[in-house]
Amino acid sequence: MAALLNRRALLAAAGTGLLAWIGAPRALAGPGRKAAFAAAYKDRDGRFGIALIAGDGAIHARIALPDRGHDIACDRAARRAVAFARRPGYFAVVFDLDRRAEAVTLQAAPGRHFFGHGVFSPDGRLLYATENDFEAARGLIGVYDATDGFRRVGEFDTHGMDPHELLLMPDGRTLAVANGGIETHPDFGRAKLNLATMRPSLVFLDRLHGTLVETHRLAADLYQLSIRHMAVDGSGRCWFGCQYEGPRGDVPPLVGLARPGDAIRLLDLPGEAWAGFGNYVGSVACNPTADRVAVTSPRGNLLATFDAASGRLVRRQRLEEVCGLAAQADGFFATTGTGAIRPANGKPEHADLVWDNHVLRLDG
Repeated sequence: MAALLNRRALLAAAGTGLLAWIGAPRALAGPGRKAAFAAAYKDRDGRFGIALIAGDGAIHARIALPDRGHDIACDRAARRAVAFARRPGYFAVVFDLDRRAEAVTLQAAPGRHFFGHGVFSPDGRLLYATENDFEAARGLIGVYDATDGFRRVGEFDTHGMDPHELLLMPDGRTLAVANGGIETHPDFGRAKLNLATMRPSLVFLDRLHGTLVETHRLAADLYQLSIRHMAVDGSGRCWFGCQYEGPRGDVPPLVGLARPGDAIRLLDLPGEAWAGFGNYVGSVACNPTADRVAVTSPRGNLLATFDAASGRLVRRQRLEEVCGLAAQADGFFATTGTGAIRPANGKPEHADLVWDNHVLRLDG
């Protein structure tokens, strides 16, 4: 790790600004009182935050964010999490799941912005975040020391552009990174600058040394199929969902899988199976207990479930603006842009909230 830290040490100090819990901090410990999920939201007054949610859909607590959040990384042993700003975002917020302390904001390093995703090392000592070196149009993983105020201690290349979600593989050492392949620059907001020359990839990296393990690319004629979101199943395979930037009339496959040592592949389903997805997958989740994989499309108002072993499409469910997705029991917990939570137990409707793209399961 020392070689990595010395190679690209910006040593940018983390910010120290505080963000308050909405409501006085109080412990959530006790039987049945710990939140099961966390998700970013926007309320109807235009304010942004993170909600801690029970398994029945009831909200335990909210924490304010300075702007729109995207995904959340969790150190479950230490009971803390980090919410990342949506691309192109310059903040991340560290918060205690049991509300024992105020939240703390971190600032992106100069010349960098966050892509909305991150993951902790198995021991919780390091945080890895997908970032953009926007002047060089180069994807990076920023490395933060969670034992030292989340000080930024290094970075390494993702060997691609537009890294979005990253996951820690079951070996605890390999990072899977979805390089979406779309060039952006904060001077142009969220504009896509290179749709004619995209080169998406799914890469596996050694997190200890920052070295490339494998690069996986789709067929050349699918160069506009941007790989965005991922989840790992019980067999250690990395499932991914895509958004297509090509002609609207095309209906390419949108879900595939890969793992180190195996070739990347897309699910072999008839074209009509992808009809209605709007060429966009917003989130992916695996439920190893049920041997199922699910994907969502807020553009198509669809939640689709696949058999993990065979890749067979099991179910297509219509759900308005569905996107956030996490495993729950033998099924899936989903959030929507209308404020709904499914399955509909307890208090699943939150009409004052617009849920963002992702939801994180906090207990595993």
